[in-house]
Amino acid sequence: MTDSIADLRRILRDCRTVAVVGLSPEWHRPSHFAAKYLQQHGYRIVPVNPRCTEILGERCYPDLLAVPHRIDMVDVFRRSDDVLPIAEQAVEIKARCLWQQLGVVNLQADRLAVEAGTLSVMDRCVKIEHARIFGGLHWAGVNTRMISATRPH
Repeated sequence: MTDSIADLRRILRDCRTVAVVGLSPEWHRPSHFAAKYLQQHGYRIVPVNPRCTEILGERCYPDLLAVPHRIDMVDVFRRSDDVLPIAEQAVEIKARCLWQQLGVVNLQADRLAVEAGTLSVMDRCVKIEHARIFGGLHWAGVNTRMISATRPH
C-alpha cells in the first residue's frame, strides 16, 4: 500500500486519466462530487458504470476492459467486497494505480495490485488528498456555500 505524502503527490501529479468505478450520475453522491472536482482540475474522467451511458459529459463503460484507451488510475467507489475483480481488471489493463476510496479496504486487492507492480492506495479520498496536497481545500467542500451555519435573513 502506498501511503506517504511523496507517493500520493506523485500519483496525483502523474496519473491524469482516471477511471471512476461506481461513478454515480447523481450530483449529491460522493463519487460524482469527487469526479467533478478532478475534472475541474484537469483530469480526464472515465466513468465506469454499466447502468449509464454518460456522466459528466463523458461516455460510460460497463467495466475497465471495455475502455478503449489507457487508464492511469482506477478510483474505486464500490463496497470493499466488490474490489478484487476490479483490481484484477486494473492489473490486466496495466493501470498505474488502484485507488480504493475512503471506507473501501480490500487487502487481497491491494496485495494483487502491489505484486503486479501497480501502486495501491486504500481508505483515502482522492479529492481530499488532492486538496490537502495541492492546496485546494476550498474546492473540497469547505467553501462550497452549499452548507452554511449562517441563518437566512
